[in-house]
Amino acid sequence: MGRGNRTWMREFILLGLSSCRETQISLFVLFLAMHLVTVLGNFLLLLLIRLDSRLNTPMHFFLSVLSAVDLCYTNSTVPQMLVHFLSARKSIPFSSCVLQLYASLALGGSEFFLLGAMAYDRYVAVCRPLHYTVTTHGGLCLGLAAGCLLAGFINSLMETILTFRPPLFHNVIDHFTCETLAVLRLACVDISFNRAMVATSGFLVIMLPCSLVLLSYGHIVAAILRIHSTQGRRKAFGICASHLAVVCMCFGATIFTYLGPRSASSVEEEKMVALFYVVVAPMLNPLIYSLRNRTLWLLSGKF
Repeated sequence: MGRGNRTWMREFILLGLSSCRETQISLFVLFLAMHLVTVLGNFLLLLLIRLDSRLNTPMHFFLSVLSAVDLCYTNSTVPQMLVHFLSARKSIPFSSCVLQLYASLALGGSEFFLLGAMAYDRYVAVCRPLHYTVTTHGGLCLGLAAGCLLAGFINSLMETILTFRPPLFHNVIDHFTCETLAVLRLACVDISFNRAMVATSGFLVIMLPCSLVLLSYGHIVAAILRIHSTQGRRKAFGICASHLAVVCMCFGATIFTYLGPRSASSVEEEKMVALFYVVVAPMLNPLIYSLRNRTLWLLSGKF
């Protein structure tokens, strides 16, 4: 049965977000505009960090890696979604579906680990400012970034294998992209083990960096409370505000999707949360960091 499944399943049909033609056209215009803002914002952020020596800091190094990951992540999904809005047949080859799932899981997981590494960077900046440049040297930052990417891609490989290993009953995916839970619903055998392993993997990818974030910000809050001047507290909080906002946005959406309670409308909820994470979050990240960073804000005004 498994062998027949591999021969027959040459492509998947994605149901997308709506079957109404007028709605699809409206969504195409909306998401095209948002995608252009995402690409322009992240590219501009990368360009500013690259060109200005004042931004040659560990924080901006991690921010540039995060922007690059966001660019790759959104481009792994959104262009195909835009094409499907204008297509009568919303199909994707089997190999492309596997590659899309692998890329999205790898880049999404890498982003979580990067947010954890950035939390450590903020901890050193606030709690040990005199040792900041020595502790977060170039070699450490490069190693942390490489480790985050490696962890994300290794985890993605395991999840992708677990997702496509069971024989599939049909090829119609109730989603706008090749997503783990949506593909697993097509299986015609018991997938309890696959679901458990995917849930465990997702839990680790979310909770390991989340634990580092909570630990880092626990020390940061304690350090801020020891500052007596109001101006000093505001300055210390300003160092972390952008990162904290992005952390709440990214971790909150994913925890709701994969660790929240199941309901009858869980499929539609997963679509909306995935849409938020694929389209909205990568668009907001450079805006949040730029608005809270005076140097970036002033430099962006020159372009």
